Amino acid sequence: MTRTRILLVEPYRTGLATMARRLGEAGYAVTCCASGADAVAELRRAAFDLVLSELRMAGTSGIDLLRLIRDDSGMADLPVILITGRTDASGAVEGFSAGADDVVAKPFHFEVLLARIDQRLARARAVSELRQDNATLDARVVTRAIELGEMRDAFRESEAERRRLAAIAAAR
Repeated sequence: MTRTRILLVEPYRTGLATMARRLGEAGYAVTCCASGADAVAELRRAAFDLVLSELRMAGTSGIDLLRLIRDDSGMADLPVILITGRTDASGAVEGFSAGADDVVAKPFHFEVLLARIDQRLARARAVSELRQDNATLDARVVTRAIELGEMRDAFRESEAERRRLAAIAAAR
């Protein structure tokens, strides 16, 4: 089984190193980026199971990164958790409005963050399974529709043949 891949975006070296180490100890495969622009490049290069990003960053902010993810059909369902300062209520509201799955205020208990990550990953897996089930059902519906059309055509041909034979028999 492959390890769950998390893209961690944190502009402060100390915070980045600490978070990466703790997430790694929790069993996640962590890719680190120090900026939103680096994260965009990384998202185009590899697939991730979750993005954990600082909300406020110079250049490409966590909100900008989130909007890019939500606007890309291939990544639109990727879980994104934003990290913000305790007093940044407007940032949290902006994050949720832009489509964040969760916003975590600093300082936080790491165990609570892990529980939130696990919850978001479980939900993403359930949505993925549901989409796969729907795709399977859609394929079965298409197959059945084709089979029904073929049966209808065969029935019409058989009815036409029956009428032709009945007309021949009546003419004798």
